[in-house]
Amino acid sequence: LLGQEVKLAPDCIGDEVAALVNDAAEGDVLMLENTRFYKEETANDSDFAEKFAAPFDLFVNDAFGTAHRAHASTEGVTKFLSPAVSGYLLAKELEYLDGAIQSGEKPMAAIVGGSKVSSKITVLEALLDKCDKIIIGGGMVFTFLKAKGLNVGTSLVEDDFVDTAKEVMEKAEKLGKEILLPSDIIVADAFAPDANTQTVSADAIPDGWMGLDNGPETTKEQKEFLSDCRTVIMNGPMGVFEMEAFAKGTFGIVDILADLTKEKGAVTIIGGGDSVAATEQSGRAGDMSHISTGGGASLELMEGKVLPGVAALADI
Repeated sequence: LLGQEVKLAPDCIGDEVAALVNDAAEGDVLMLENTRFYKEETANDSDFAEKFAAPFDLFVNDAFGTAHRAHASTEGVTKFLSPAVSGYLLAKELEYLDGAIQSGEKPMAAIVGGSKVSSKITVLEALLDKCDKIIIGGGMVFTFLKAKGLNVGTSLVEDDFVDTAKEVMEKAEKLGKEILLPSDIIVADAFAPDANTQTVSADAIPDGWMGLDNGPETTKEQKEFLSDCRTVIMNGPMGVFEMEAFAKGTFGIVDILADLTKEKGAVTIIGGGDSVAATEQSGRAGDMSHISTGGGASLELMEGKVLPGVAALADI
């Protein structure tokens, strides 16, 4: 990409690295060996961070995907190098993810998908406070449907979180926020790409069948639901998009978002993890406002947490 030779150092600390840095000419690029070969990296050991910083004059962190970790190469090193600043990608991630959530143009919607309520409950509650509308998709739907007293067949349910789902729906009602759950579901008789499938109403999932994707009516309702939104944040797929038979719901909502940006100028943010993979796979990645490069970092930022790798940088 740079059109020049990039040397790989045999280590990330020590005399050999110092010699390579000292020998480097203006404009040379040197890549250090993986810092995680040392347990001191994840322990954020101060002595290790000092050795790591030793040959250098300043620090630029552009690794948003690890900014939520207080490690020697993200947080510790900033105590020994000044200035310690962000790169352009990290700045863009903060501008979109943090900026949109704190002060994005309204109406604002969040799409929260994925298999488990347990891993998304914190982000769901944080977004419920900030957003006007919430779409829930993926395997976590069935914990919500069960909370509404509906039969979910053999669909994935987290029984420990049924009461949590009820609380989320009650909180939304109290705040006057809308939550959209699927009205129709593609169900299968097995978790397999070649399983028998049928599309049923969300309140009519038959015994022995599991929900693996949104149905076509749900996608139409989602389009209508999001039509007036100026900011949309998506975190998590609508179904098991890795299997072609259960990918339509996820690709459908990706299309809706891409069109919102292209045709109406809405800000659309794909917040990390599986949603990014699905967006890339759909071919619509180029139409989104921002696609996050972080998984855990995106989630923690959306939850309103302070990222240690960002907090450690200079406020200049």
